[in-house]
Formats: sequence, C-alpha cells, structure tokens
Amino acid sequence: MVDKNRRSFIKTSLLASSAVLATGGVPLVQAGRNNTFKIGYVSPQTGPLAAFAEPDMFVLQQLRELTKNGIMSGAKKYSVEIIYKDSQSSANQAGNVTSELILRDRVDLVVASSTPATTNPVADQCEVNGVPCITNDAPWQPYFFGRKGDPAVGFDWTYHFFWGLEDVIGSYSNLWEQIPSNKTIGALWPNDEDGNAWGDDQRGFPPVLKQKGFQVVDRGRFQSPINDFSSFISEFRKRDVQIVTGVVPPPDFANFWNQAGQQGFQPKIVTVAKATEFPQAIRAFGDRAEGLTVELMWSPAYPFQSTLTGQSAAELVASYTAATGVPWTMPLGLKHSLFEVAIDVLKRAGGKDPEAIRNAIKTTDLDTIVGNINFRKGPVPNISKTPLVSGQWQKRANKLELVVVENSQAPMIPLQAELLPIKYS
Repeated sequence: MVDKNRRSFIKTSLLASSAVLATGGVPLVQAGRNNTFKIGYVSPQTGPLAAFAEPDMFVLQQLRELTKNGIMSGAKKYSVEIIYKDSQSSANQAGNVTSELILRDRVDLVVASSTPATTNPVADQCEVNGVPCITNDAPWQPYFFGRKGDPAVGFDWTYHFFWGLEDVIGSYSNLWEQIPSNKTIGALWPNDEDGNAWGDDQRGFPPVLKQKGFQVVDRGRFQSPINDFSSFISEFRKRDVQIVTGVVPPPDFANFWNQAGQQGFQPKIVTVAKATEFPQAIRAFGDRAEGLTVELMWSPAYPFQSTLTGQSAAELVASYTAATGVPWTMPLGLKHSLFEVAIDVLKRAGGKDPEAIRNAIKTTDLDTIVGNINFRKGPVPNISKTPLVSGQWQKRANKLELVVVENSQAPMIPLQAELLPIKYS
C-alpha cells in the first residue's frame, strides 16, 4: 500500500523532484508495485562532478514521454518509475543512496554513470545485494580492476559499457604525434580511481608512452580538490614539458590552467580528461580555452542512432540544444544510451524476476546512440567497449566547438579538422 506522503511525492514534477521522476500512464497507486518496473538512477547532481549530470533532466524528460503508456515485457504491460539519486560527487554517498534504492525503494534495476567515483560504489552495492546494475562513463579498467574484478570470473550482477585505457592511450599518443614536440609530457594524475589507473606503471599510460619515445614527468598523485599547482608548474617548466595530460575534475584543472597562465607556462598541447569535456567548464577560460584537447566518447559526429527515439547523434544534439538553450555535452549520449540498454533489458526480461533481468543484461546486443553494446564480447566479463576518438576546442563562427581531430581507435567516426597547436597571445 502506498501511503499519502509517498503518493504526494510521486506527483512532484520532473524538474522539481530529486527522487521519483518518471512513471507510466497508470498511477502507481492503482498499478501497484507488481505492475511497475522501478529503475534507480545515481548521478553526481552536485559537487565537483556535477557537469556530468547536466543532461540528466533532458534525458529523463525524454524517457518519461517515451514510457508514459508503459512498456511490454513478456505478455504484460508495466509502467516505468525512475528514482533519481544524487551521489554529491562522493563515492561514499553513491554507495549510501544505492543502498537506499535497494533496501527501501526496492528497485528492479540500478543504472549509474560519471566516473569510477559513481559507478564503482553503486555497482559494489548491487553486487552484494544481488540487484541487476548497468553503468557507463568510466574507463573499464578502473571500473573492473578498481572493484577487484577477476578476468577469469567476472561479476554476477553488474555490467558496464565504455572505452578502456588502451583506447585513450592510443588516441592521445597518436594525437600528440601530429605536432612536433620534444615528447616530454607533464602528468596530472590525482589520487583517485581514475588517476591511479591512468598513472599505473603496468596497465596505465607510462609503459606505452615509454615504448613510443615519450618521457613522462610525474610528480606523483595529488589529493583532489587542490588549490595550488605551483610545484607542478615549476617542475614542468624546469623539465621543458611541452605536452600536459591528466584526468582531473573541472575545478582542479581551472586552478592549474589559470596558474599556468599567471606563471608563463605555455605547453604546445594540453589534453586533460574530465576537465575539458564540458562547454561550461572551458568557457570560463575565454580565449585560453581555444586549442585544448580531450578524448571524445560521443559527439554529433558519431554515426549511430537511438533505439528509443530513432534520432541520429546530430538530431539528439539538436533537440537537446533547442530544449535547453545550452551547448551539447558528451555525457548526453552516454546518459541516453544507459536508458536505451535499460529499457531494452526490461522488455526482454519477461517480467520482474531479478535473475531474468540479469540474464537479459548478459545477453544484450544493442546498437545504441554510442555504438553496439554486447557484454559477451569482453575484453573481460561484464564489459562492453564503446568507440573513442579525440577532439579539440576550435573557434568556428566566433564560438568554440569541440571537433574530432584524431580517430585512429575508431575510424568509423569521421575526422572534422586537423589538430592545431595552442596559440598564446
């Protein structure tokens, strides 16, 4: 029986609510739990990773419209309810809200995205409690090995799709070879799941870069958030670093890049993951944003379509910008694809049995807006890889656009421009 407070809570609007955000056409009070698929969604709505969640409301609005009349699973129609939780950009909070989704809200499926700080604790809670889980937007190595995954065994309940370190290392290194340099790279790798994986001496950047003739200047892991990068910049200048890379939250990179300008540090190439993915983050740098490079896990140039709306990547971007009035952002495609897989899984599960839902995830073979998702292909159990290229912020018609400048790891995605060295006034 749904109590009065719960009924009131369900009726709140999508834009105002931070919990229940979408239901089927039949009111939940009448439909009852047995006629409703409950999806728990964890995302960093606040905190230093909040830029990843910018497309959430648009994606959930779309999903609400698409599922308003319910979905068929087996011979039965189910309404769809999404319970939206804020991780606050904290791994601990991500685990806490996932526990609430499982134990209090009794969700049938959990989905999450946006760096290992979100995906890993969410997946860990689901694995312990035997709840099906799908995540993305975190390289598969920090997700899989960060959770102490065994490639010979895998996980029972948790599945993930995204590119791997081998893809970003390959794309970045090919990107950097397009411009003459002394091949000396300054590393910004924080003491977190991503930073430790990217800087790992065996599975990360260092061994591959060494093989390709790059020299890495690595002062070690730093604690995020960090306000003062003076010691890094001083070392990079002393060692004549001409390329800077890392995987840094936007506020930390803003501190680094502003201080680099103040101290006259002018590398030829700056390719920093997380920090330079978002229009709102790079806009604050003004002219100094032009020429920054970053991996591109999704863009309007991707030649794929949505199984939910039939839209191409470019059409999804056009609808997003028209509805929100803000530029597109990479997580848009990742969030959309997360629910493409979730809805496909629930339709194929034939009902609400957890093992049936888990088995439907395991047998997924779906062509989504970010590419094909098939968890049986590996490279390790529970993982499906998606294509990756690299892009550069270039000025077009007096505004900055993120365009594809390197596609060695995913040649099906067309190049849009040549890489340009950063210009300094």
